[in-house]
Amino acid sequence: MSHYLALTGGVGGAKLALGLTRVLPPEELTLVVNTGDDFEHLGLHIAPDIDTLTYTLSGLANAELGWGRGDESWNCLDTLGQLGGETWFQLGDRDLALHLRRTALLRAGHTLTEVTAVLSQQLGIEPRILPMSDDPVRTIVHSNQGRLSFQHYFVREQCKPRVEQIEFEGAATARPAPGLLEAIASCDAIIICPSNPFLSVDPVLSVPGVRQALLDTPAPVVAVSPIVGGTAVKGPTAKIMHELNLATMADEIANHYGELIDLFVLDELDKFLDGQLPVQTLVAQTVMRTLEDREQLARVVLAAVGRPPDPQ
Repeated sequence: MSHYLALTGGVGGAKLALGLTRVLPPEELTLVVNTGDDFEHLGLHIAPDIDTLTYTLSGLANAELGWGRGDESWNCLDTLGQLGGETWFQLGDRDLALHLRRTALLRAGHTLTEVTAVLSQQLGIEPRILPMSDDPVRTIVHSNQGRLSFQHYFVREQCKPRVEQIEFEGAATARPAPGLLEAIASCDAIIICPSNPFLSVDPVLSVPGVRQALLDTPAPVVAVSPIVGGTAVKGPTAKIMHELNLATMADEIANHYGELIDLFVLDELDKFLDGQLPVQTLVAQTVMRTLEDREQLARVVLAAVGRPPDPQ
C-alpha cells in the first residue's frame, strides 16, 4: 500500500491537506502538524494549527474567518470581558469544548499524539493527524518590541512588530512524535503544504531528527510555494520575508528549503521562474479558492511524485 506524508501548519496548509484527504484513501495519508504555536491560555492547552486542521477536515471550520468553528457563539468570551478577563485571543463557546477536553486528557497523563488521535476520531476524521512532537516547542519572535511568544505576536499584536529573529524554544531537547521518523523513511512521498515556511514548517524541521530524516529518505519531497506573484496567499509570510531582508519571491522559498526538496511547485503567476531554480519546478494553479481547487492541486502534486491518477 502506498503512503504519503504532508507537513502543514494552519489555514494555508490545511487547504491542501483537505484536498489530499479528498483524493487519497485515509489509510494512505499522515498529516504532520506544527505545534510551535501551542500555548496555555486561561488554563487551557490551545493548539491552533492542530485545531484549524481538525476543524477543516471535519467540515466544522468557519469558512468566513478561516479559523475557529462555524456556527459559533461568544457568550463565554463576552462574559469574561465583563469580568475583566483577557479577550484578545478569541475562543468561541463550541471551540472551548475542544480545549477543555484536550486539557483534561493531557492532565490525565495522555500525550498530545494520543489526545489528537482521540479527538480526531470523535470528529470523524480518518487520516492520521500527528503533532510534530509530544514535547513543548514554542515559537518565539524576537522583534523591535522585544521577545514575544508567537500568539502574542500573531494575534495580540496582529503581526505589527518588526521581526528580527525567530527562535524555537525547547526544540533542542524535543523528540519527534512516535512514528514520525519511521513514516518519513518509509513513505512514498513527502508534501510540504503552502504554509508559512518560517513560522509553520521550520518548527517541524527544528525537532531533532526530522530534517535529517527528510534528507535521508529516498522518497521525493515536494514543496508548494506560499508566495504567489510576490505576495503571500495567507498570513504574514511576505512581511516577515521583507523584515528578514529576503525578497518576497517564490524562488526565495525554494532557496530556504534548499536541499530538503526535490520539486518545487510554482503558481502560474510565477511561471517565469520555471526551470530557473536549482531545484526541479512545476507550474500549477496553487491559489485554492474552492474545494475543487484543493482537490485539483492535490492531484497535480501527487501525480508529480508518481502516484497513478484516480480511475475514471
